[in-house]
Amino acid sequence: MNPFLKSQKIGFLGAGNMAQAMIKGLVEGGIPSKNIYVTNRTPGKLQKLQESFGVNPVSSNNELIDICDIVILAVKPQDLLAALEPVSRAFDDNTIVISVAAGIRMEKLERYIHGARLARVMPNTPSLIGRGLIGYLLNDDDDNALDSTVEDLFTPLGRVIKVFDEDQFEALMISCSSGTGFVFEMMMYWQDWIEEHGFSPEEARLMTIETFVGASLLASQAQEGVEDLQAKVTSKKGVTAAGLQSMRELEIERALRISFEKAAMRNKEMAREIK
Repeated sequence: MNPFLKSQKIGFLGAGNMAQAMIKGLVEGGIPSKNIYVTNRTPGKLQKLQESFGVNPVSSNNELIDICDIVILAVKPQDLLAALEPVSRAFDDNTIVISVAAGIRMEKLERYIHGARLARVMPNTPSLIGRGLIGYLLNDDDDNALDSTVEDLFTPLGRVIKVFDEDQFEALMISCSSGTGFVFEMMMYWQDWIEEHGFSPEEARLMTIETFVGASLLASQAQEGVEDLQAKVTSKKGVTAAGLQSMRELEIERALRISFEKAAMRNKEMAREIK
């Protein structure tokens, strides 16, 4: 963890699951809990965070912004703009503001947050266990200090990737955040089929998870690409080849691509709906 970051006061607007995961990662990474401040509409989650990590609950968003060098917007997208409107003039040029809200593009954030250095960040749900894929977009690509700050803040949650425009940010969100849900859908089909062939739900769950985890770990550690790894388990006219041929005849790739595009269309609709 960057020593400079350990001296910064970090505030969270919102105390949901992602904020809790980030706070856990920051504290375990060496950020003093006395330097972390949190607001939330209801007191229960604040009390839990204070008891678990020793962070500072704050009574208002204005107070949090006055105290903190870095402000992380971790409220639900549909609630974010309403939360920002009363405090939009409270930020200054030295404040770093990081939004983890989906669907609210940088241009809209710039209208509601005046003067601050801005980043959009999209963690996926495996970030909750430190195995996430986290994408980020800056409002100033030449702000190297902001680059480093975002990287240091989110590295405890997983692998961090910088993108350079909203289209890339959307593609990362669909493939890695929504994509996690798509993988779970595939896993459900896997488990159902195994159960239909006499295995218990517990056994089917284990077999499914270990197949996906094992394939992913093998791909991550191998020198060759995924296509080459697939070829190694596919004998000509063999069992795997027959299954793959059926998948290709059924145009599984096309179905997945359509699912990705449908998700992207919905993301754009949501962005228009958030006023």
